[in-house]
Amino acid sequence: MKTFNSRTIKPLFAIVSICIMFLTASAQAQQTEPIARWNAAEYGVKPSESEDQTDALQALLDKACQAGGGTVELASGRYRINGNLSIPGGVTLKGTYSVPPTVNRKDDNLKGTVLLAFAGKGDPEGKPFIFLAGDNAVIAGVIIIYPEWDRTVVPPVPYPPCIASRHTNNVGVLDCCLLNPYEGIRMVQAHRHLLRNITGYPIWRGLLVDQCYDIGHVENFHYWPFGLNYNPKDPYCEWINKNGVAFEFARTDWEYVCNTFCFGYGVGYKFSEYRHGAANGNFLGLGADSCRRAVLVEQSQEPGLLITNGEFVGRWTSQDSVCIEVAEGNRGKVSLNNCSFWGPVETCIRSNSTKGQLTANACHFVNWDNGGTGASAIQITAGKAIVSNSTFQQPGTHVEVLPAAKSVIITGNQAEGGLNVEGANLPQTVMSANELNRLDRMTDAEKQQYLIDLGAGDDAVFIRSWHGAEQFVNAQNETITSRWSKRESKVYLPVEPGKAYHLTVRLRANPYRNADASPEAGLWLEDKQVASLSQKETALARPDDTGAITVQIPAQDKERLTLVFKTPGWVPAEVNQRSNDFRTLGVQVDKIEMKAQ
Repeated sequence: MKTFNSRTIKPLFAIVSICIMFLTASAQAQQTEPIARWNAAEYGVKPSESEDQTDALQALLDKACQAGGGTVELASGRYRINGNLSIPGGVTLKGTYSVPPTVNRKDDNLKGTVLLAFAGKGDPEGKPFIFLAGDNAVIAGVIIIYPEWDRTVVPPVPYPPCIASRHTNNVGVLDCCLLNPYEGIRMVQAHRHLLRNITGYPIWRGLLVDQCYDIGHVENFHYWPFGLNYNPKDPYCEWINKNGVAFEFARTDWEYVCNTFCFGYGVGYKFSEYRHGAANGNFLGLGADSCRRAVLVEQSQEPGLLITNGEFVGRWTSQDSVCIEVAEGNRGKVSLNNCSFWGPVETCIRSNSTKGQLTANACHFVNWDNGGTGASAIQITAGKAIVSNSTFQQPGTHVEVLPAAKSVIITGNQAEGGLNVEGANLPQTVMSANELNRLDRMTDAEKQQYLIDLGAGDDAVFIRSWHGAEQFVNAQNETITSRWSKRESKVYLPVEPGKAYHLTVRLRANPYRNADASPEAGLWLEDKQVASLSQKETALARPDDTGAITVQIPAQDKERLTLVFKTPGWVPAEVNQRSNDFRTLGVQVDKIEMKAQ
C-alpha cells in the first residue's frame, strides 16, 4: 500500500485550495454580473388587449434603471397601457421592429410589438403617454395606436403628446410608428436628441422641437395617412389639412433634419418663435405633399434656414396653396437650393419679410396659378431676394416684385416663353442673363404689326390678371385658344413712339347685351375709355357683328401702353343653374392685333 508523506501532501493541498478559491470567485462574479437585457414576459408583462400592463411594465423599467440601465424587450403582441410610461435614463424600451413599421388599418392583425394608448383623453397638456425621463432614454421598435380614436369626430379629441422629453440629453425615438396620436413627439430642452425612422399620421402636430441648445437630429420621418383612406373632402382629413402641423421648430440651435416627408397637413414645416427664440439649421431632403403651406417661416435666427433638395406640393383640390411663405417679421435668411415645386399651387414662394433675405437657387417651378388668377410663381412683397439659376416650366408671371421690396436680383434663369418679371422696371430690380421673352426681344420692325393670341404660350408676358387659357371650337370647326378677363384685366402693348396704331380686339361673345350693362364696361387706354361694351347709346367704338372692336390709337411718346378691360363681372353659376363655374368673368378674348399706321 502506497503512503503519502508530508512532502507529497502539501503541494496537493495547495492545488486544491487554489481551485476552490477560483470556483468561489467565479460563482460570486456570476452572481454580481449586471443584466443588460430583460425579457418583459419573464417579469409578468404579457400581451393583452383587455388587461392593463402599465404597472408591470413600469416596474420592470424601474428595475432596469436600478440595475444600471439596459434594454427591456417586449415580444410581439398588443399591450394595453391604461396609464403613462416613464423610461428612466440609460434604459431602452425595445419592441420587435428594426425598421420603421407602417399600418394600413388600426384593427389589422399586426405582427410585432403594439402599444395601445388610452390615457389623457381630452387633456392635451396632460402627461405624455411615453416620457423619456433621463439622459440616454430610448424607445424603439414599436407601433403605438390610440384605439379610442374616431375619425367621425371633428374636431378630433385632443390627447397629450404620445412621446415627450424635457431637460435631457441624448434621448432617442427609433423605428416607431405613431399611428394616430393627437400630438406625436415633443422635445423641449432635449439636447442632442436622435429621432430616426418614424412613421404615422399625427393629427394636430407631428413634432415640436424647442429650447434645444446642442444639435438635435431628425431623420427619415414619413408622416402620411396610414390607417385610413385619404380623401381631401372628408371632414377629418380636411381638418388636418387645414389645422395640422407635421413638423414645428422653435428655438433650436443648428437642428439637423434629413430625409423627412409629410402628406396632408395645413403646414408641413413650421418655423416659429416661442419665448426662448427661433430656429436655425440644416434641412436636407424635405418633402411636403398636399399641404396648404409646405413651409411656413414665421421667424428664424439670423444665421438662417438652409433648405436643400426640397419637394413641395400644394393641397389637393385647393386654389390658395403657397409652398413656401415667409412672414413679414422674419429676421433670418431663408436659403433654398435645388428645390422643386408642383401640383395645385397658387404661388410657389411668397416672401413678405421686411428684414430678412430670401435666396432661391437652382430651383425648378413646375406649376402655379392653378386658380387662373394671374398669380406669380415667386412673389417678393418686401425685403431682399435673389432668384438665380432656376427654371420655370410653364408660361405666366414667373417673378413678381412689389414696390415695397428693397432689393431683388434675378439672374441666369430660364422659363417657358422667356422669363416674365412683373416689376422688372422698378429701380430695386436688377436682372441679367435671363432667357428673354417675346416682349423683351421685340424689334422696332416687329412692333409695326403683331398679334397676341390669348391662351397661347407666349401671351403671358403681355397680360396681367386674366383667367387661365381655354379652348373652344368655332363655327368653322377650328380650335381657338382664349382667356376670360376679370372685372379689370390688363394688356401691355409695345409701340414705337411717335406712331399711331390700329388696334383690333376680337371677342368670342359679349355677355353684356342687357340694357343695364355699365356704361364704363369697355376698353380703357391710359385712363381714357376708348371702346364700350355697353348697349346703351355711346359715341365710343363697340363690338361689331363678328365680335371685333376696332380702335384708332393716336401717336404716343411711350414705348409701352396699358390697355385695360373693365366689366362689372358675372358668374356663370348664377346665370346657368347647371354650371359649376363660380368664377367672376368679364369678356372672352382670343386675339388682339396692333398695326402701325
